[in-house]
Amino acid sequence: MGRGSYTAADWSKLKNSRNLANASNEREIFRNQSCDPKFDPKYIQVREARDSEDHPESLPIIIGLDVTGSMGYLAEKVAKEALNETMMKLYSTNAVKDPALMFAAYGDMYDQSPLQVTQFESDIRIAEQLLELWLEDHGNGDVVPNLLWYFAAKHTSLDNYEKRKKKGFLFTIGDRAECRTDQERNLKSTYQRVFGEEVNMEIPSILKAAREKFEVFHLFLDNKHEKANTIVHLLPGHTMAIRPDEIDAIPEILISTMQMVQGMSMEKTLEQWPATKQVIVKKAIGDLTLVNPKKGISF
Repeated sequence: MGRGSYTAADWSKLKNSRNLANASNEREIFRNQSCDPKFDPKYIQVREARDSEDHPESLPIIIGLDVTGSMGYLAEKVAKEALNETMMKLYSTNAVKDPALMFAAYGDMYDQSPLQVTQFESDIRIAEQLLELWLEDHGNGDVVPNLLWYFAAKHTSLDNYEKRKKKGFLFTIGDRAECRTDQERNLKSTYQRVFGEEVNMEIPSILKAAREKFEVFHLFLDNKHEKANTIVHLLPGHTMAIRPDEIDAIPEILISTMQMVQGMSMEKTLEQWPATKQVIVKKAIGDLTLVNPKKGISF
């Protein structure tokens, strides 16, 4: 997957065809009342991000959205604004030459559909598939996105990794991200139910496998998260935080993170953005510990 290119005109046509407006609410945007089997990991052997004539150096980007009850506004915001802004800015900044984007919706492990995943796409099909996801709105937000990490590690086939030994990017966005004891005890049964296969891996091992293919980050929509948070310990130096009222800066944060991983300085990264966004982006990415692949140093 991953042919074609994303354009603002195609986004406008899609919005008009679905009667989407800035005032549209979550239920008007996400109309499905159950998980479409084409997004259900149980029926997906592999998601592919392949090179093509349009995109000869494809680079996969996964954006996972916490869709538990407390986070419904996140998917709404991404669908109405952040997706289009992210894609347009990816191209305008040339942060990623040939992006192939996958969306994922993840929730509490006890949800009916704890994980849904789209295809990797480079054109308007990104948005079309995002709008077809089911927002279950259950769970309590105490979620570690380990199901998505497992899918990324074991159920993706990527030309950038297999041909060029280059990593893609995997971002998860949500609020609290804890792993309770009862969740840990029931992980095996959850993987069996979600993937239809036996998984004998603990969460740290799953994350390690995902990080072989992807640069993995988590963005908290709550700057009051505690240092004891599970995901902070799992991803030291790869977590960021903003307030819910700073959600408009998500495209700039994601793009800036990708640029810095690829060697751009903090100064050059920030100067691309308006002054109001620079403050939020700098605060979010300021504590990241990254390795510049060109220089082999952390910054």
